[in-house]
Amino acid sequence: MTPQQRLILVAAAGSAALMLGALAFQHLGGMAPCKLCLWQRWPHVIAIAFGLAALVAVPRLMALGGLIAALATAALGGYHTGVERGWWEGPTTCTSTGASGLSADQLFEQIMVAPMVRCDEVPWEMFTLSMASWNMLASLGLAVLWGLALRRR
Repeated sequence: MTPQQRLILVAAAGSAALMLGALAFQHLGGMAPCKLCLWQRWPHVIAIAFGLAALVAVPRLMALGGLIAALATAALGGYHTGVERGWWEGPTTCTSTGASGLSADQLFEQIMVAPMVRCDEVPWEMFTLSMASWNMLASLGLAVLWGLALRRR
């Protein structure tokens, strides 16, 4: 195994660890994910696939794919953090938009189609950072590893 492949596997293992953590919070901790939380998982799955593919395919190309995936999930984590902190609005399908200007029928319809988990509420935090914030920071760290792997031959 080359040093480049080792870096790629470490970065992919980081994504796997973040996925396992998210699944543990969901299935062991009873914390259902919101829509944005689910969106943040997909780039990690893709990064894991690139990491495994690097064992048999062109490592440099796989490192580029992993870097893009890590940056994508970091961007989603940053966006989700902004939604949680009220810096901007999130998707209307998972945030509260208020009831002003709605008729009783419209309000009832909004309640009936509302998701179970809202994206603009923080269900858990550590050191004042939400899981979305931690995902962003960890994913930026993983992006550095993917970038180092991309540069290494």
